[in-house]
Amino acid sequence: MKPIRLPEPPGGSPMGVPDIFEGGVYGGVRRAVVIGNGFPASENQSIGLVRALGLEQKQTLFRVTRPRGGVNNWLLWLPVSLHKKLDYIIRQIYGCSRILLSGRGNKIDSLPSVNGGNMGLSSVLEADVKEIVAMAHETFEKDGPLLVVASGRDTISVASAIKRLASENVFVVQIQHPRTQLHRFDMVITPHHDYYPLTPRAREQVPRFLRSWITPREPPDRNVVLTVGALHQVDSAALRTAASAWHDEFAPLPKPLLVVNIGGPTSHCRYGVDLAKQLAASLHNVLVSCGSVRISFSRRTPEKISSIISKELGDHPKIYIWDGEEPNPHMGHLAWADAFVITPDSVSMVSEACSTGKPVYVIGAERCTWKFVEFHKSLRERGLVRPFTGLEDMSESWSYPPLNDTAEGANRVREALAHRGWRLKL
Repeated sequence: MKPIRLPEPPGGSPMGVPDIFEGGVYGGVRRAVVIGNGFPASENQSIGLVRALGLEQKQTLFRVTRPRGGVNNWLLWLPVSLHKKLDYIIRQIYGCSRILLSGRGNKIDSLPSVNGGNMGLSSVLEADVKEIVAMAHETFEKDGPLLVVASGRDTISVASAIKRLASENVFVVQIQHPRTQLHRFDMVITPHHDYYPLTPRAREQVPRFLRSWITPREPPDRNVVLTVGALHQVDSAALRTAASAWHDEFAPLPKPLLVVNIGGPTSHCRYGVDLAKQLAASLHNVLVSCGSVRISFSRRTPEKISSIISKELGDHPKIYIWDGEEPNPHMGHLAWADAFVITPDSVSMVSEACSTGKPVYVIGAERCTWKFVEFHKSLRERGLVRPFTGLEDMSESWSYPPLNDTAEGANRVREALAHRGWRLKL
């Protein structure tokens, strides 16, 4: 009797291998769930990873939301579940107070709406663990495993619960360090500087009796993928699309085009009007070597900073300051800029600029503390950024291999899926 030979995988399929050779009928990952927290910088990382995996047309966004307004703004440090329970108690007490006070003829103002209902968030699904777990179980045979991607502190409990309750049907990626119990996730993708607390320099900064409270406490495990910066949606395809979309506005501008992105001070990057004045003076110095300058503020930019920049630079014929009205020119700036000047407070803002391979100058990095020091040091050592001094000749360009964290993170996800006998089915 002749031995039975299995058929060779055909070469005509997109991946070259049919389902039977891909870890079984149920081994194809065809869709993704994104667990967001309502903050664009965090959600952009998850959506960027899903996009790099080719699943952007097959993703569903769920959002973990907190009560907002009034006393709730002082309770954001609490775990989400505890915050919501406390909010419920406050509302019950408040409801009783309304009844008593209204009986005395007092006018009562409404308590602010919950969960972003007045912020346009009602169209986004609330992240319900039971609902997502049921979907993973019930659709597994038809649609295969579910990729779950979450980012931000408020999403940790939801993502880990999904992993615990549907471990055979999901692959859970947590972006940004969850601080403890990393085994709750299939993969953690986080910047290298999140491990700054383990360095000798960091330990010198923390009193011995407080060190046990600082996380992370252990070096990265095998399921941790370290990046230089933040994940995002900016890649060569996105830049080509933006270059075409913004062609009519940016192509006629005199070159070189300098784009200035201004964020806002944070707890680890403190600055104020002094840095704004320094930036304005330095920009005045380089205007002679610039063809055009475009300035953008973020939603975190304090008015006292934006007003100084507008007052000092707004009337110059080479300078245009975006007024914040839609459409947002951010992608057009990334595509058409010849160089960038950026404040040091936003890892995402700097990471996106460094993904273009164009000159990136950072102003105020010396004002940063803790892990932000490590982040900016890493960028300088890799040749991705330089300090902005106001002595630069913007007509002289320099380049570097573009920062490619998102694509590298996507490759690690593919490898981990393959280890489980799964693969992406696009």
